[in-house]
Formats: sequence, C-alpha cells, structure tokens
Amino acid sequence: MRPNKRSELIRNSLNLFYRNGFHATGMDMVAAETGVSKTSIYKHFRSKEDLILAVLRLRDEDFRNWLYRRMEELADTPLGQLIAIYDALEEWFARREFQGCMFIKASAEFQKKEDPINAQSAEHKRLLLDHFTVLATAAGLEDPPGIARQLLILKEGAIVLAAMTHDKAPARDARAAAVELLKAQGKQPVGRGT
Repeated sequence: MRPNKRSELIRNSLNLFYRNGFHATGMDMVAAETGVSKTSIYKHFRSKEDLILAVLRLRDEDFRNWLYRRMEELADTPLGQLIAIYDALEEWFARREFQGCMFIKASAEFQKKEDPINAQSAEHKRLLLDHFTVLATAAGLEDPPGIARQLLILKEGAIVLAAMTHDKAPARDARAAAVELLKAQGKQPVGRGT
C-alpha cells in the first residue's frame, strides 16, 4: 500500500471509529468501508490497536491544529484566545457530524491507564493543557497551570454535555464560566459576548 493509500486508510478509519466506536468497528467493517483488504491493512498495522493509535494521532493533529487556528482567528490576545476556546467549540458542536470527543470515547473503551490507546488519549489532553498554560502565562494570570486545568475541565464538560444533549448551549455556558473565572483573576476578557 502506497503511503498516500495508508494515509487514506487512516483517515477513512477515523471516520468509522468516530461514528461507530472502537469496539463496535471490526476489521471486517474497516475493510468493507474503506475498500482495503484485511491482508493489506495488516501489512501496515500489526493489529486493530495499532490502527486505532494511528487514527488517534491523526485526530490529535487535526483537532489541535483546527482549535488553535480558530482561537487565533477569533482573538488576537492570549486572554482572548482562552475565551475563544468556547467560541470554537460552539462552532464544532453546531456541525452535523459532531458526536463528541474521540479521545473521551477511546479512554472510555480502553480504560486501563497502561493501555496505549488510553495513554494516547491522555496525551491529547496533556497537549491541550500545555497550550492553555502557555496562553495563561502570556496573559499574565496567577497560577497559569491551575487556570489552564480549570479551563480544560470546562472545555471537556461542555463537550460531554453537547454530545449527550445534542445542543451547542454547553459551549456558551462554559464560555460564561470561563469569563467569570478570568474576571476573578482581575482580567477582563474582551470579545464576543463578554
């Protein structure tokens, strides 16, 4: 399988796993839906778990690139970008294909801390936390790691509620809570709806 075919397999598998879940998506389904034989799949991935890890790496890269870019497009200051997290989420929640967070789903299906799939999911959240911490530091907030953790909790809670309720309102509610959190730090966020 050529490298671009391998990439296409990973991207198509991402859509299958996101839509159906990890355990419910068998390799027969992957082969049928992607048009790639199981023999070819196993030439590049020793196991379904290896394919899942490749899918999660792609999703991590895609999602973080999209989120950071939208945050920068929506706000030109670090403080504004911390609030723009939730504006970007509201856009995501409004998309027809939104079905929650692939990493939350993966960690729910592969719950053991030592499982590589669980670890890959946790790494995605750690990378988000690192970025939020950098922005909180640049914004001059006290205890940037603590504020970043709280903002991440708001983000994750909004995703779970949006997926469960099929409503984008949790993004607005999380945004309002984030604004209050930053006001308590003596910072006045500016931008949409603040």
